[in-house]
Amino acid sequence: MKRLTNQQRLLGGAAAAVIVLGGGFAVWSMTRGPEAPAEAAAEAEEEHGAGEALEMDAARIQAAGIILAPVGSGSLSAEIVAQGTVVGTPQGEAVLAARADGVITGVSLRLGDSVRAGQTVALIESREASSIAAERATAQARLTAARQALAREQRLFDSQITARQDLEAAQTVLAEAEAEARRTSSAAAAARVSGDGRSTGVVSPISGRVTVSNATLGAFVTAGTELFRVANASQIEVQASVSADDAGRIAPGDRASITLPEGEVQATVRSITPGVDAESRAATVLLTVSGVGGLRPGQAIAVRIYTRDAQTSAGVSVPEEAIQTVEGREVVFVRTATGFNPVPVIVGQRSAGRAQITSGLTAGQTVATRNAFLLKAALGAGEVEH
Repeated sequence: MKRLTNQQRLLGGAAAAVIVLGGGFAVWSMTRGPEAPAEAAAEAEEEHGAGEALEMDAARIQAAGIILAPVGSGSLSAEIVAQGTVVGTPQGEAVLAARADGVITGVSLRLGDSVRAGQTVALIESREASSIAAERATAQARLTAARQALAREQRLFDSQITARQDLEAAQTVLAEAEAEARRTSSAAAAARVSGDGRSTGVVSPISGRVTVSNATLGAFVTAGTELFRVANASQIEVQASVSADDAGRIAPGDRASITLPEGEVQATVRSITPGVDAESRAATVLLTVSGVGGLRPGQAIAVRIYTRDAQTSAGVSVPEEAIQTVEGREVVFVRTATGFNPVPVIVGQRSAGRAQITSGLTAGQTVATRNAFLLKAALGAGEVEH
């Protein structure tokens, strides 16, 4: 009987504890109110909202293919979007043509090969080369004979055997022989005549790569036939077409940008044609590129020109792909020292792939553009884990 009494006492104590805890929970619920769980959830969500920073170093950014771009200043309404073409500068492209009629006997380069300035890329066996070489040899022989004749007349004159006029005549003949020797040597150098006098060489005047190759071994070509075209990828510029009205708003020195998969390439307006093309009714704007980036001669691109009005007006803009939606809010991932910080923004007008930011960003900040959705996904994964 004594053991049964102890069990009853234990059961009674447990029941009392349950009653006390239940009563305390009821009192807390009445004091907290029905809206307390929702407020707590909102507070937790706010603490872990779009402002959470993402840590990511430069190596991970590059591996993920995330492209960075600076925040541009100015209003979109004052910007001009135009189509352009990448072309070589006058010093960045060269046409290599045959210098004489003849048969191609040697080709040392192919399409895409690198070439150095002064390098011979082909040989043409030509009768003209033989004629030039013969004229050069004849002129050199006459020069040698004229020098010997002058030396002989000088000795005779010094011995008072011949008159001064004979000495002066020998000096005149030597001067004529020297002039003829220079002419024939220059002609041989211009034709790139080989040492044996049988061939002329096709030589590249610039360093670069072969972009066009029309030389076929054994083919007969005439003087002036284009055989190769060489381009230096580091010597390029951009020609953009704009309307006559837009051309009046552009001035030399205006800033411009070119959007590429690798990011934005900065450029500067160098000049604008004074008139418009009769067929296209468009003026041509010449842009100087700051750094080559991923540009290649012949490439078609889109150019954004920031006029003086765009550079002085208030507001900033970013590429549209930089804007992501997180928890119903539009944010832009701003680059920090350790990674990215999602900053809420207010978006204004959109035009040609860019968006005006009316609040949230300042000019000069660096933001993620291409593949910014990967940062959004990483932020979402962090929230789930949290």
